[in-house]
Amino acid sequence: MSAIQDKIGQFPRELEDESVYILREVAAQFDRPALLFSGGKDSITLVRLAQKAFFPGKIPFPLVHIDTGHNFPETIEFRDWLAKETGAELIVRYVQDSIDQGKAKEESGKYASRNVLQTVTLLDTIEEFKFDACIGGARRDEEKARAKERIFSVRDDFGQWDAKRQRPELFDMLNGRISVGENVRVFPISNWTELDVWNYIKEEKMEIPSIYFAHQRQVIQRDGMLWADSDHLNKEADEIPFETTVRFRTVGDMTCTAAVSSHAVDIDVI
Repeated sequence: MSAIQDKIGQFPRELEDESVYILREVAAQFDRPALLFSGGKDSITLVRLAQKAFFPGKIPFPLVHIDTGHNFPETIEFRDWLAKETGAELIVRYVQDSIDQGKAKEESGKYASRNVLQTVTLLDTIEEFKFDACIGGARRDEEKARAKERIFSVRDDFGQWDAKRQRPELFDMLNGRISVGENVRVFPISNWTELDVWNYIKEEKMEIPSIYFAHQRQVIQRDGMLWADSDHLNKEADEIPFETTVRFRTVGDMTCTAAVSSHAVDIDVI
């Protein structure tokens, strides 16, 4: 049996303990923190961890969703349900407003997306509410760019990361001191893997958006991948929609999130 197979269904509880500690440090060290919520499995995991960290009280900071207008309908439906279910404050800001105000420019062409534009809306939201810490679900195993991040990752007033501004994090000591205009991105599940997240979701019996599981959907084939058919997708004449059984490994915009052919209807099969 492979090492990965050995770990399936096993969640190391020390990871949960570490994440709960980090969230409590955020509440203790910052005046106006927020949890960035995308509706994906990582941010849903953060919500569960925040519930545990501050039980029996409510989550002491708002959930912030930057709505690009290109989200899957299932994601928006789940977002609203979870906010109501947990009693958490939900703040939603829209990329379309940034476009209408001339702060962001709509992309054009076959691969047009609003994925990059949401940064403008996020920075405006941080300024509007004076958030000094934004909690995110990034993990070091995802890509090289995220592997370099600290748990408390300092950003300047333009939202930029600078290696010289980062602090050493020895043992469990986290330094949240920042200058005026700076902001800290906090990554409580930075040390988790994708398998850890799935095992945690299974063990905690957590609800997740239905698009993570196999379902029938109209798709098009582009560049060897399957894309959900929608009005947001700039289709070419030969990109004819057809129906098939798919699921999504991640929850992002419909314009930049490809599906995979799958019949996995539960976490064990995933």
